[in-house]
Amino acid sequence: MDSLTANRLAVLGSPIKHSRSPLVHRAAYRQLGLDWSYDAVEVKSGSLAMFLSKLEPEWRGLSLTMPLKQEVLPFIDDCDRVAQLTGSVNTVLLRRVKGRGTLSGFNTDVAGLVRALAESGVTQATHVTLLGAGATASSALMAAAELGAEFVTVLMRDARKAQPLVELGRTLGVVVDLQDFSGVSRVDSDVVISTLPGGTVLPSLLPLELRERAVLFDVAYSPWPSGVATSWQAAGGTVVNGLGMLLHQALIQVRVFVTADPFEPLSDEPSVLAAMRGALTRDTGFDDAVER
Repeated sequence: MDSLTANRLAVLGSPIKHSRSPLVHRAAYRQLGLDWSYDAVEVKSGSLAMFLSKLEPEWRGLSLTMPLKQEVLPFIDDCDRVAQLTGSVNTVLLRRVKGRGTLSGFNTDVAGLVRALAESGVTQATHVTLLGAGATASSALMAAAELGAEFVTVLMRDARKAQPLVELGRTLGVVVDLQDFSGVSRVDSDVVISTLPGGTVLPSLLPLELRERAVLFDVAYSPWPSGVATSWQAAGGTVVNGLGMLLHQALIQVRVFVTADPFEPLSDEPSVLAAMRGALTRDTGFDDAVER
């Protein structure tokens, strides 16, 4: 990557037309005075290797969404600690080291989720419930650990697929309990994080007491409201949509693409975040991600 000429970025995934990542990234680069492009590119599962093989020198970085966060791992030369622990990469920085092109992987989902929850008033939790066991679930589990959770219940359909979450929980010092959606009768939890795609239909409604009392953070934002969010609202519960997570994880991605360091704040970062939030608000009409 030549820092002067590498000015092309994109979010990859499938489906991808609904993604608002281009909206918030473009707003950030305008605010920073950078003439960079950022597009949404449809890349289906099994097609990532071919896409990566055709990257030209003008490419600076990639954002990844489903189903590519784990598929990219064999192509990554080095990962940050969060990506290593979660086994999930949503950000790729292209650079040249000793004359050779390398791919550096990062996970900004965890920080984005923690920041979005804090913005919604959730800064700590003892018991967290996760819905789903896909690639984003590992990031949600790590976010739960950062909130101080001691217990995490994972509701899913495939216990074998969810087993890595149990191992990750041990590493993080969190007790992880796996339960099938169909067998849930009662769950005591402070926060519920849904990592399910927006169109997912659960086999049965989750317990009424849980929907009334626990805050639901739904990583989905399109289509909205999701089925899970609708059931929460019907019970009078509090729902936080995924736009906050999108915003904050994107800000960390911008740090990576601009400074190569997720911990290095941008120049006048509050103004950059405000520009990104403004673009998202104008597009979606959501002034507040919290719905009751």
